[in-house]
Amino acid sequence: MDFEEFVRARGPALLRYGYVLTGNADDAADLVQEALLKLSDTWKRVRNKDNPEAYVRTTMARQHISWWRGRRREHLTDDLPEGSYTDEHSYGELWRELATLPRRQRVVLVLRYYEDLSDKEIAELLGISRGTVRSQAFHALNALRVKPSIRESVRKGERP
Repeated sequence: MDFEEFVRARGPALLRYGYVLTGNADDAADLVQEALLKLSDTWKRVRNKDNPEAYVRTTMARQHISWWRGRRREHLTDDLPEGSYTDEHSYGELWRELATLPRRQRVVLVLRYYEDLSDKEIAELLGISRGTVRSQAFHALNALRVKPSIRESVRKGERP
């Protein structure tokens, strides 16, 4: 598959992944664009990997980490995402609650539960220890548990 075919086929999924990482549609689009720009010149090498999309997602995650390490500040917003960046798997309330978490906690939860990565893989990807991964996940889940809307949904056995 050539680069343009890949972008057309997987672009929407990459935008959703970028939104999950950033919590903001504009930042998600910037993240996807930046990652694809970095990989466009080396696409022949990337497409020969076992899973080129995973390679792009890893690039996006690393770029996102680089951004928030550079900023070291929370950028909270009341803006809801545009409808085109969500799909049936975007459980609106859950994503809004995730957006309230600090960036590292949010990234750890996304990588663990959305991308189904192990603690070891997350630690390697983020450049932190496995203990820090577990600690960040623990604190994030505790923060979500105290949210009334999440707690009620869990109690009723519904998806938030």
